[in-house]
Amino acid sequence: MATWGSLTHYLSLKTKKTSLYLMAVTTVLCSLFYLIGIWQHDATALLPSAACTTAAPSSVPAAASSSELDFTPHHTAELLVQLSEAARAAHLPPCEAALSEYTPCHDTQRSLRFDREMLAYRERHCPEAGEVLRCRIPAPHGYTTPFRWPESRDEVWYANVPHKHLTVEKAGQNWVRFHGDRFKFPGGGTMFPRGADAYIDDIGKLINLADGSIRTAIDTGCGVASWGAYLLSRNILPVSFAPKDTHEAQVQFALERGVPALIGIMATERLPYPSRAFDIAHCSRCLIPWGQYDGLYLIEVDRILRPGGYWILSGPPINWENHWKGWNRTRDDLDTEQRGIERVAKSLCWKKLVQRNDLSIWQKATNHMHCKKNRKIFKKPQFCQSNNPDQAWGTKMEACLTPLPDVSDIKEMSGGPVARWPERLTAVPPRIRSGSIEGVTGETFEKDTELWKSRVAHYKALDFQLAEKGRYRNLLDMNAGLGGFAAALVDDPVWVMNVVPNEAETNTLGVIFERGLIGTYQNWCEAMSTYPRTYDFIHANGIFTLYKGRCEIEDILLEMDRILRPQGSVIIRDDVDVLVGVKSVVDGMQWESRMTDHEGGPHVREKLLIATKQYWTAPASQE
Repeated sequence: MATWGSLTHYLSLKTKKTSLYLMAVTTVLCSLFYLIGIWQHDATALLPSAACTTAAPSSVPAAASSSELDFTPHHTAELLVQLSEAARAAHLPPCEAALSEYTPCHDTQRSLRFDREMLAYRERHCPEAGEVLRCRIPAPHGYTTPFRWPESRDEVWYANVPHKHLTVEKAGQNWVRFHGDRFKFPGGGTMFPRGADAYIDDIGKLINLADGSIRTAIDTGCGVASWGAYLLSRNILPVSFAPKDTHEAQVQFALERGVPALIGIMATERLPYPSRAFDIAHCSRCLIPWGQYDGLYLIEVDRILRPGGYWILSGPPINWENHWKGWNRTRDDLDTEQRGIERVAKSLCWKKLVQRNDLSIWQKATNHMHCKKNRKIFKKPQFCQSNNPDQAWGTKMEACLTPLPDVSDIKEMSGGPVARWPERLTAVPPRIRSGSIEGVTGETFEKDTELWKSRVAHYKALDFQLAEKGRYRNLLDMNAGLGGFAAALVDDPVWVMNVVPNEAETNTLGVIFERGLIGTYQNWCEAMSTYPRTYDFIHANGIFTLYKGRCEIEDILLEMDRILRPQGSVIIRDDVDVLVGVKSVVDGMQWESRMTDHEGGPHVREKLLIATKQYWTAPASQE
C-alpha cells in the first residue's frame, strides 16, 4: 500500500509541473504574437518616412488608415483629366481685331463669287476646308455685358455693336437712335410710326392674339426686330430674320436686345424650318417680291405655316391708293403687284380675312380637301409629288404646293389640332400622337419631359449663373431632341434656340414647334447663321458623339467660342472618353472648365463638362 501511495503522489506532482510549463509557453507565445500584431499595424511608425511614401499605393485613399470605413467614391469625373500649365497654353490663338464680327457663312467678300440671280449670293456660302479659320474671334474693345431683359429690349451698348449706319438711314422711322455710349430702340418701324406695341394692338383687333391659339411667329425681313421684341410680352415667341446686307447689323441688334433672330433671306433655298411650324408669318415692308417667280416665296410661307395659320402683310402694295406718291412708284405698278399677290394667295387656297388701313391678313386652309378639287381651276401650283416637306437644310425651293396630311372630314384639322398655350408645352404633340415620329410615343414624350426637368434642376445646382434668373437671356440647345431642355426653362426669363442637327437620326423639329417652342436646322460642321457673341449659354447633349468622324472637335468648339458671349457658359453632356478629348481642346481655348459626374452618379459613363468663356477683347485701336 505504501508503495502505491508513493507512486500516486509522484504522478500528481509530475502532471502539475507539466501544466505549469505548458501555461508558461502558451503565455509567452501569445505575448509574442500580440507584439508582432502591434508592430505590423503600426509599421508606418517603425519604418523610415521615405520608405512609407514610396510603398503606399496611390490608389489607396487617405481615409483608409482611420478607424471608420469610407464608402464615398474616389474616382470622380474631376480626376479624369488632370489640368497642367502646359494644357493651358493657347494653341488656338486669338484672331486679328478686324474679325470681331466675322460670320463665316455670310462673308461679304466670299458672297461676291456667287450668282446674283434671285439674290442667291446672299444665302449661306461657307468656307472651303482650306479657308476655315483656326483662331478665336475677339470681342470688340470695350465690350460690356448686355443689359438684362427687359431693359435690353430698349437699349444696348454701343461698344458691343459699333455701327451707326441705321441711326442715319432710318433716322425718321424710329428704328434706333444713338445716345452717348448706347443705342436706344423707340420701338418704331417703317410701317408702325406709333410704335410696335400700337401696331400689334391693331393686329389684335383683327385676329385673336390673346387666347393662346397663336404662339409661334416668323418675321421675314425683320429690321431690328421690334415687332418680335414686343410680341414676347404677349406670350408669342417669334423668330426674326434678315439678310446681312447694306442695312448693317440688323440681326446683330436684335440678338443684342435679347430677341430671337437669325441671319437669313428668301432667295433660292428653303427656310431652315419644318413644314407646319408657325402660327403667324409677318412681313412689314420686307421688300420680298411675293408675286414673282410663280409665287415661289408665298409657296414657301405656305409650307412653314400651320393649317389655319395667318399671313400678315403691311407696306407696299397694301393701301397703295394712299401711299403711292410717298413710295415713288406708279399707281399701275402697285396695283399690278397687289393683284399678283391676291392671285397667288387664292391659288394656295388661302382666304383673305381683312384689309384695313395698312394691314392685310390672309388665313391658310385647315386642310386640303377642297384645295385638291380646285386644281383644275388653278393650274399652278400643283401639289408636290415626292417631296419631304420637313427637309429644309440646303434644299432648293420648289414651285409646288406642300400637301397637308389627309383628313376624313372637311372640318378636320390636318395633322391634328395643337393645344392652346400654355397647355401646348406639355400636351402630346400631334406628330407624336399620329405616330409619324419613329420610336417616339406619348409615354416616351412625357418621360422625356420629366427627365429634362430633373436634369435642368441638376444643371442649376452646378452652374450658379444658369440658376440666377436674369443672368442669361439667349440660350442655344445644339441637339434639342424633343425640346425638353427648353421646356424645363419656360418659367425663366430666357428663350432657347432649339437646333435639330441635319445629321440627327430622327427629325424632331416639327415636334418642337408643335410644343410652342422655336428652333432651326443646322450642320455643326459648318458655322451658324448668326453673329459672334450671340448666346449667353450653350447646351450640347451628345453633339461630339454625333459628329465623330464627320468633322474635327476643334472646329465645333471654335464655332461655340465664336457665338458665345464673354463670361457665358457651356454644359456639354457626352461619353467620358469623348469628353476627355473635348476638355483638352477647351483648355487650349482658355475656358475655365471642370468635369463632373452624371446626375445618376459616378458609375454612369456619361459625364458633364461645365465651362465658362473668359472675358477678353481685342486691344484698343491705338495699340
